[in-house]
Amino acid sequence: MKFDPQRVRANAQNSSTEDLMDRMTIWREELEPAAVEIIAAELVRRGLGSEAIEAHRQRREAAGVHRSDGIAWKCSFCDQPARDRRWGWHRLWGWLPVFPRRLAYCADHDPHGRPA
Repeated sequence: MKFDPQRVRANAQNSSTEDLMDRMTIWREELEPAAVEIIAAELVRRGLGSEAIEAHRQRREAAGVHRSDGIAWKCSFCDQPARDRRWGWHRLWGWLPVFPRRLAYCADHDPHGRPA
């Protein structure tokens, strides 16, 4: 897929600050270098500098779970970083349990409601 800076800029302007901070910290290795620059510029426009980004990275790393290569797990139900992994059921059509598998949970989808 060809990199489109205008599309990335529009996406960054319409994204939440939390999402942009996650992209700059947790998902940074998966982004094009030009996309990182665009997101950094948007965060600066919103009044967030390198100190705020570093503090966000430290909070996410402390609360999250990571694969063996150091990259954070994504929630099995959305694109947020996971903070816990447990056994759960793979469900057919969203309701019929078929087989057990490891699932990753973010704060919003954690069925046990573990505090942040």
